[in-house]
Amino acid sequence: MTTFLLIPGGGADPSCWRFVVAELADRGHRGIAVDLPCEDDAADLHAYVAAVAAQYAHQRHDNERPVVVAHSFGGFTGALACARVDASAMVYVSAMIPRPGERPDDWWAATGWKDAHRAAAKSGGYDPDDMDALFYNGVDAAVVADEVERGQSDTPSLAPWPSADLPQLPTRFVLFRDDRFFPESFMRRVVAERLGIEPDIIPGGHMAMLSHPVELADQLVSAAEACKGM
Repeated sequence: MTTFLLIPGGGADPSCWRFVVAELADRGHRGIAVDLPCEDDAADLHAYVAAVAAQYAHQRHDNERPVVVAHSFGGFTGALACARVDASAMVYVSAMIPRPGERPDDWWAATGWKDAHRAAAKSGGYDPDDMDALFYNGVDAAVVADEVERGQSDTPSLAPWPSADLPQLPTRFVLFRDDRFFPESFMRRVVAERLGIEPDIIPGGHMAMLSHPVELADQLVSAAEACKGM
């Protein structure tokens, strides 16, 4: 059995992982959906990592090394939390990949996200400012209606990412083929530049954990098994 620490993106409730947690359980694994203090203006990335560590400690099994899985803005927290929880592997899931010394708030300009985002919207024929179209494309309307909307403080974005290196662990990146917020061609380039690896690809938009939990759970288990052999 593998334990997966599932870190949500900015302003996301941990319940967004509910379908993936169920799918992992069906496969004999355990998913812990982490609740971050995203609405607390006093909480920086160190506080986010402390929240990950505390929730894991409460549910930890002896001698296990979890796989850290981070979505979207959660990439900054996940990569930082690996050392605190003695992770065995890091899996970015349509996530923002940190660069040591770079502020999360500067990631957008540093990666050229805006131009890539606008170009993809023009090519795809959707409104780049329509949040539902960006985040929930492909997600059933009833599922979207059940989503818990939370605020996201700017505090964790303001200081430089506080680590000298990315996790020195087996690392995978799961790219969502239909993602409108982080388009495929843009994300492929960022992954190549920042991780130097080829991403794994599954169908789904930015919230594919809601629309394609089966494929995502399969990919996470596959990634964990592959990382054990590295």
